[in-house]
Amino acid sequence: MSHFLEVKDLSIAFQNHGELKEVVKGINFHIGNQETVAIVGESGSGKSVTALALSRLLPSAPTCQLKGSVFYDGKDLNTLSPREIRAYRGHHFAYVFQEPSTSLHPQISIGEQLREAVKIHQPEVKDYKKAVVEALDEVGIREPDKRYHAYPFELSGGMQQRVMIAMGLACQPRLLIADEPTTALDVTIQKQILELIAELKVTHQMAVLLITHNFGIVDGFADRIVVMHRGKIVEQGESDSILKNPKEDYTKGLISCIPRLGDRKHRLKTLATST
Repeated sequence: MSHFLEVKDLSIAFQNHGELKEVVKGINFHIGNQETVAIVGESGSGKSVTALALSRLLPSAPTCQLKGSVFYDGKDLNTLSPREIRAYRGHHFAYVFQEPSTSLHPQISIGEQLREAVKIHQPEVKDYKKAVVEALDEVGIREPDKRYHAYPFELSGGMQQRVMIAMGLACQPRLLIADEPTTALDVTIQKQILELIAELKVTHQMAVLLITHNFGIVDGFADRIVVMHRGKIVEQGESDSILKNPKEDYTKGLISCIPRLGDRKHRLKTLATST
């Protein structure tokens, strides 16, 4: 499988009371065409800022400093000007974040918000409302004609997340980046959202980067897994290999936290704390 995205020696540091604090430390990974990669780690491990760094959505220097390279089809995106990198956001990289209620404008109908995305990224479209209704229907929203006029507060968390996925797809991305897309959703809805993303990945022939702290949702979803701990990649490889034969104690600890029916434990395994 060819790699269209390759991260090399990426480091990210933020200003903290006049000192630079490095939160991502020289990581390397890649994503292939139409591949699903999951970055797994605890909160604070650096996985979300890594995802934002791919299209330089982090604050500019001196607040945040990036080192290393993000190669997209052989071009190092970290060498581009702010104007040049904007051309890659949306059409090449689309994001779905964990809290759709904070991403959607509360005073604008979901139809109008989606219409704006379609208008920007699909200028060839003539009937924007029709395109939005079709997008809502594609992500499994019932009665999309009526939902066009609904406001975010009128939708459940799962429905709001479907709207965010539709908005991401309106950009016609090559890579959909889903940052904890199932947080705060019940288990049944989590499964539905992941199945939807998997189906849309095939339909739209795109790659998916899943950011999660939960190993339980990546089994059967991700092709490869990248495990992050304290800003470093401690292990990566094929999904089956990582899940069945993890080599690092930290990875083993995360996997042991997955709840399983009939598996009663008095204590969860302590995660590795060494740097």
